[in-house]
Amino acid sequence: MNKNEIFATRVSRNVPLSQHSSYEIGGNAPYFAQPETPEELQQLLAACKERDLQPFLFGMGTNLLFPDQPGDNTLYITLKKIDQCRLSDGNRLFVGAGMPLSLLALSGYQAGIPDYEFTHLLPGTLGAGVYINAKYGEGQMNRILHTVYYLDMSEADPEVRSLPAEECGFAYKTSVFQQHPWLIVGTELAATGKDQTVFAELSDMLVRWRKWGGGSALPSFYDFIMEEVRELTKNGQSLPKRMEDIHQYRVAKKHFEFPSCGSVFKNNYDFGRPVGALVDELELKGLAYGGAVISPYHGNMILNVNHAAAADVLYLIRQVQDAVNKSYGFVPEPEVGIVST
Repeated sequence: MNKNEIFATRVSRNVPLSQHSSYEIGGNAPYFAQPETPEELQQLLAACKERDLQPFLFGMGTNLLFPDQPGDNTLYITLKKIDQCRLSDGNRLFVGAGMPLSLLALSGYQAGIPDYEFTHLLPGTLGAGVYINAKYGEGQMNRILHTVYYLDMSEADPEVRSLPAEECGFAYKTSVFQQHPWLIVGTELAATGKDQTVFAELSDMLVRWRKWGGGSALPSFYDFIMEEVRELTKNGQSLPKRMEDIHQYRVAKKHFEFPSCGSVFKNNYDFGRPVGALVDELELKGLAYGGAVISPYHGNMILNVNHAAAADVLYLIRQVQDAVNKSYGFVPEPEVGIVST
């Protein structure tokens, strides 16, 4: 299909962004699309230029705060259907940017690959995980990547380009993709010697994920992962200790009981203590505004407990920033992407 046909078949009007956000916050997108291949995405971008629309691209919306009133000329494009996986000519595993990141941990468990365990119960897509260099404990994305594929959005007609992982400028919650208008569309994972096994397991799991609905709501995501875990361990086996520890930690902190974006702020490692601990010391846990509240269970989370608006969350973000700056001398940097369009 050409760009006009893709626009006509893939673009919907007045779609609630709250349905595509783990925060379950966001007004109606004037234009909304879910391309299924990088080629369809390229056609949509070309159609945007013809129609003078501004594209906003994202994955599952698990690290975003969408606006209460989206702009009239923005086309919101989610990449969560660009989730295909395949074995490349070099027998490396290629995975589309829209694949749920947590599926790596489960497929790696079946293949006996511990390197993927840190992704267990990490919401969001692979592309977003690469963009922010997602981590948990000692594990992080840059250690499992070989090549990243992207579109340079500054080009008139962007073509898929590639960049070796060692040239991606990875650091704490940082990558080169935050410094350029480069859109991640897929990755090749570092070779493990068990790539064919991971491919087979991941392919089957992706089929089940699509049938499940592939949504952004945290309770649904958690239910899917737990159903997969039950199937994988029904013969009496248990998950590796690292994955069990991740599960226990996230459940104890109520990560999946209320809509949220997970951690709201990046930790300031120059200061030496995590933001959540500082919020606890300042006795801000439980502070509520509108339908939002600073989590009573984790000081670096703001929960949507009663149909919160983006403005409610932003108010609490400013309260934390002002209090931390007054008491500790620095302004916490948001990790959540605050969308203004």
